[in-house]
This record gives sequence, C-alpha cells and structure tokens, in this order.
Amino acid sequence: MPRLAADAFPDAGSQLERYAAVLNAVEINSSFHRPHRRATYERWAATVPDDFAFAVKMPKTITHEARLLAADALLDRFLEESGGLGTKRGPILIQLPPSLAFDRAVASDFFTLLRARTASELVFEPRHRSWFTPDADAFLVSYRVARVAADPPPATGAGEPGGWPGLRYTRLHGSPQMYRSSYDAAAIVRRAAGARKAGVDSWIMFDNTMTGAATLNALAMRAIL
Repeated sequence: MPRLAADAFPDAGSQLERYAAVLNAVEINSSFHRPHRRATYERWAATVPDDFAFAVKMPKTITHEARLLAADALLDRFLEESGGLGTKRGPILIQLPPSLAFDRAVASDFFTLLRARTASELVFEPRHRSWFTPDADAFLVSYRVARVAADPPPATGAGEPGGWPGLRYTRLHGSPQMYRSSYDAAAIVRRAAGARKAGVDSWIMFDNTMTGAATLNALAMRAIL
C-alpha cells in the first residue's frame, strides 16, 4: 500500500489483513505468473473477513502459452490450488493475449472443459477485435462468461461490459498512461454510477498500481459506494 494511503488502514497485521479491514475484494495477479500452493491460498482465505472475496487470474501457461489448447492438466492444477480459497474465491479472470482471435471451435472446447470443472463465476478479458461482436457475445452468454469492461479499451467495444449480463467486472488499467495514471474524481463517480445502475454483482478493479494510484482510487470508490 502506498504511503499516501497508509492512514486509511489499521497499523497492525499483515498487508493483506490491513487491506481487508478496509476494502472487500482483491485481484490476485501473481497467479498469472506463477503457481501458488493450495496451502498459500488457504492461508490468505483465513486471514480475511468472511465477506471478503478474491478474484484469481488464470495462469499464462493456459492463456498465453497453451493458448487455450489441451489445457486439461493445467486447469486441474490451477483449480485445485486456488480452491484453497474456498467460498472466498470469487470470479476467475481469464485474460487473453492481444493476438488470440475468436475461434469458435477452440473457445468451445476450452469453456466446455472449464465449465465441467468449476461452477465459479468467469470473467473474460480478450483483446483481439474479433471478440467484440454480437456473435462472440452470444457465445460467451452460452457459457455464462462475463466479458470485462477495460480501460483503456484495446479494441472498439472493449470499454463496455459484454457476454453474460449477470456479472459486471471492470478493470481500470490507468489512462492515459497504463498502469501509472490516476483516475480523477469525475471518472470514479461515473464508474460508481454505472455499477449502481447495472443492478447486478459488480466488481471494479484498479490495475494502475505502479504509482500507488490504484489504492487511492479504490478508497475514493469505496467512499462513494
């Protein structure tokens, strides 16, 4: 947590304990880069209040290296490990590389495998323009997969939520400088209003972490909501 936000959190406890005393959700991005033992997830879950939830990012071995193909064993490992979060495991975030286009056969095989293994909510952040069409949206609805609203949007339509409408998941990466820029008060108010209007479970995740803006923006969002 950045020093500028330190006063908003308790002094005692681990960083996760202090964070969870004020904010009610976090996105685990480290799972994208490397596996974590089930015991690690269990420890995290035991550290936070009962109403706290973790979104977990799917490993890049599945999305970027295997590119959704023949992922049975990789999915089994990830789901078993992250299952250590128990009821505190929220949505599974599936982010694709920008080069991975919508291929119905590949996507159908992948989501069939995944849905056979978990009833968890799924949120999907594709970045190739072929995913932002009515056909692709209908496909995602059929698998109960919500498409992420991303800022800045990597393609036309990517800034608005899509796919399954029963969940709204927004990832704010920082604009104009990705991962660095802070969002001003007007932008945060606008996003909060959108979450209220949606009338469904809404997650708003700030990914502009390089300068500490994410924590400050999340606190501002919490104050509004």
